[in-house]
This record gives sequence, structure tokens and C-alpha cells, in this order.
Amino acid sequence: MKFPKISLHNHTCYCDGENTPEEMVLAAIEAGVETIGFSGHSCTSFDLSYCMTRENTAKYREEILRLREKYRDRIQILLGIERDFYADPDDAPYDYVIGSVHYIIADDGAICAIDESREIVLRDVKEHFGGNIYRWTRRYYETLAHVVEKTNCNVVGHFDLVRKYNGDGTLFDSELPDYRLAVLDAMEALTETGVIFEINTSAVKAGGRRTPYPSPDILDWLARHGAKTIITSDAHHAGDILFGFEDAALYAKSCGIGGFTVPRNGKWVTVPIGRE
Repeated sequence: MKFPKISLHNHTCYCDGENTPEEMVLAAIEAGVETIGFSGHSCTSFDLSYCMTRENTAKYREEILRLREKYRDRIQILLGIERDFYADPDDAPYDYVIGSVHYIIADDGAICAIDESREIVLRDVKEHFGGNIYRWTRRYYETLAHVVEKTNCNVVGHFDLVRKYNGDGTLFDSELPDYRLAVLDAMEALTETGVIFEINTSAVKAGGRRTPYPSPDILDWLARHGAKTIITSDAHHAGDILFGFEDAALYAKSCGIGGFTVPRNGKWVTVPIGRE
């Protein structure tokens, strides 16, 4: 299965990644990547444990632009950012933005992390959502439905991130209307914006899921409603820049996706699955 070797969701040591940007670039060149994009976590000043500080954001931008010039004859390098819904303001120009929701705010004002650990999710559900997991999932999708207008993103990150700790189905039942209706509302709202949905293979790499984000039923709905998609690996290590791309292409095709929307020559174009 052929797929465009364009990888846009990548993290470096400027946030919670392991490698320097240059190490990532060299690994991408070795892997035959056509375009590598960097998407450092935007600064969320209430939680600096995983993201770039404001100072690091400026250094990150300078470094990516320096590498773009240094390797311009060998690979295309794009300067992007993964902007959280609750990120600090950042008016700097980027080639693209991945809009994600890593936190939700409960009715009592508590800031609740979505993907830090299963234990934290269970604690937050008990303490801030009245013990009702579906109130928690609904708040996530209600927030995500507005991520384009809030972050001005080109790509929606890991749409159903709430299933990260639900591999055994004991956290919540994804077939129940309490879950499905919130998913549907978010899909409809985001699809209308024309945003690109990522098929994020980190669900398989780090989360232990059998399929990438989003789940097959969601991807099938997106395919039937003409949504745009792109494969990403959400790499935090240089060896994972193209992790699971071939399997993800097969997965996408099995769900009815006909092509991927990727950046080429300054424009977003759709490339059919099966040929580059």
C-alpha cells in the first residue's frame, strides 16, 4: 500500500519529545520522508510538564526555520504547532496548526487532564463529574466541537483521545447513546468547517489500542460524510516518524477513506490512496 510520506505530528526535546529537531530531520531523510512537520506542544502555563515554555517556543521556531534552510535541498521542513484548546495566546505565524484538547474544565472550575493516566481520569470523574463518566466524555466532545474556532487549526488532533485508557471497555461503553450522541455532535460540527482529521497511530504505539485514533465507526462516518484525513504518528522519538503509516493506510481504506489531504507546494491537496 502506497501512502504519502508526509509526517506532520512530531515532537522534540523542546517539549516532551526525546530527540532534537535535527535528529528528527536526519531520521526523516533516512526514512525517505518527503515532508516533515514539527508540532511542538503550545505553552499551557497552568501545566508546563509536557509543553514548550514561552522562551522555548521562540527557540523552537528559530531552530526549525534554521533547519529548513540547512536541509532545503534534501527534505521539506514545515514549522507547525500543536495548539491546545486552553493554550496561552501565540500570534506567531506557523505553516499549520494541529488543534487538540488535552484538558477539560468541569462545572466547578477544575482543570482535568484527559490523557495523563487512567487513575487521574477516574479521580476527576469522581470528584468533578459526579461519578458519571459520560458527563466527562460529553464535556470533552463539547469542547472539541469548538477547537477549530478556538485554535484556528488546519488539523484536528486525536479526535477520540478519551478512549486512550478504555482498551478493555471498562471505563465506558462506546456504544451507548450517552457517548455516541456527543461524538456525533462533534463530528458534525467539525466536518462543516472543512478541517482535516488526523488518523493518529500513537493509539497503537503508546496507547496499546488495536486501531489508530479515531475508532473504526468514527472513521467510517467521516468517510461517508466527505471529511478530509491525514495519517500522523504523533512521534516523540526519531524512530517513530512514520510509525504505522502503512497499516493506517490500509485501515483508512477499509473504512472508506479514498485519499489523504497533505501539504504540497504551499497548498493542501488530496492524494488518492494507492499512489503517491
